Amino acid sequence: MPQFSDDLFLGTAQGYIGTTNTSAEAVITGSVTGTTMTVTAMNSGDSLVLGQYVNGTGITANSYITAFVSGAGGTGTYTLSASSSATGSITIYASGNAGLGDPSPMEVGVGPLGREYVWDVIPQTLNTGNIAAAQTPAAAGNLTLTAGTNAKSLVRTDGTTVIQLDTPRAVQLTTASGTISTSRNLTVSGYDYYGQAMTEVIATGTTSSAVANVSGKKAFYQISSIAINGSLPVTIQFGTTDTLGLPLRVFDAGYVVRVGWNNTLANDTGGTSAFTAADMTTPATSSTGDVRGTYYPSSASNGVKRLVVVIALPGIAAGPNATRTGALGVTQA
Repeated sequence: MPQFSDDLFLGTAQGYIGTTNTSAEAVITGSVTGTTMTVTAMNSGDSLVLGQYVNGTGITANSYITAFVSGAGGTGTYTLSASSSATGSITIYASGNAGLGDPSPMEVGVGPLGREYVWDVIPQTLNTGNIAAAQTPAAAGNLTLTAGTNAKSLVRTDGTTVIQLDTPRAVQLTTASGTISTSRNLTVSGYDYYGQAMTEVIATGTTSSAVANVSGKKAFYQISSIAINGSLPVTIQFGTTDTLGLPLRVFDAGYVVRVGWNNTLANDTGGTSAFTAADMTTPATSSTGDVRGTYYPSSASNGVKRLVVVIALPGIAAGPNATRTGALGVTQA
């Protein structure tokens, strides 16, 4: 089936905006020395493929299989993209095939719709403490994370426990009234909607007998930890905002064809800084913005209002010349 309107005349084209994994999870036992991974045992029925991402204790993040040395697909020796040193249980999982260029190819065409992506979401009511409830850090370390309203705790396939939100959105910290003479940095770590690891540093700022609310810029889908670099004399909590993460890279407002909000025909004008374009800084850092861009609706979300955003996709985001960066933005950091 043609995926885009002009494919009716030019022929079908493989799209690269799929989000599904290209191979199943495989649990293996082995070791890694440098870029050589030796597999000694694995679950029955599992197999390894070129481009499959590797995750495990002591393994460099975002490593993937670049070559078969022996025993292709099963026990044997493989070459990895990055040097590591690990022994014991290693979890192999696929979040797209690196050989094809994440994101993965779409398994099914979307029909002759034109090169437009329709993002349809009903964001839940924001909550200022549904990631980390109020607590007073006595020293540097990780805050205690607790899933509150409109968030849930789960364990990812790589074994990481996370707080998962209803949809990707920026987070905010709130400090209680009191004097904060020294600004503290909090490092939020987690993952985006496509499973890419990401971090953001948010500072409390200094306040005097006032409640402080500080919002981040990046849209998190899952949060694995929030670390503070010192003690605080007041309580602090973390929750969500109505700054919602776009599903694809939008680096110019001209690509936003339509914004529908709360069952209204007129285009939504959005709240303060309604649309924030994708931050294309390379490489991304813990202080740069969201790699795909964000949107802030004109009124508060409540779990009933529907947001429908129609995004025009340039050739670099869809079709035979699409790239991971063109579709999903620069690699998260």
